Amino acid sequence: MRSALSLGYLDGRKRRATNRFPRWILLATAMLLVFATASVMFGQETGIGVVREAASRPLAIRDITITRAPADMVVVTDATTGAVIAAYPADEGGFVRGSLRAFERMRDVAAAPKDAPYRLIRWESGRVSLSDTATGERIYLDAFGRDNAAAFAALLGLQGGPRP
Repeated sequence: MRSALSLGYLDGRKRRATNRFPRWILLATAMLLVFATASVMFGQETGIGVVREAASRPLAIRDITITRAPADMVVVTDATTGAVIAAYPADEGGFVRGSLRAFERMRDVAAAPKDAPYRLIRWESGRVSLSDTATGERIYLDAFGRDNAAAFAALLGLQGGPRP
């Protein structure tokens, strides 16, 4: 009696060659990795093809506090003088309001004090950043668009705090 392996379907399969992974794909992948590594090393050594952003100095610095007032109003005050810089009713200040929510969340996670000021900085390169002095987080506002960065740049005002 013949075994079950030699009957019909399984018997025909036994004679076929197994499929192997194509070696040319492995070779091409290895060559791509070597090329990428060599390109990065070449760029780091010669500086050709490398984009570097020069460090810039702060032009304007202002410490501000952003708080929620009654009737869902967001109030921005100068942390050193206590003067109100801007007040946004419930339907205005969308990006400032959204940034406040993001920073409040970071402070909750870090268990940082909620009354610490934020530091608003206009850099020599033209960028504007908002830093949380309680958690050390910094957000470059230009990443959110020119109009959103301008909303915070307007809070710097003409003074903008001390100029180094």
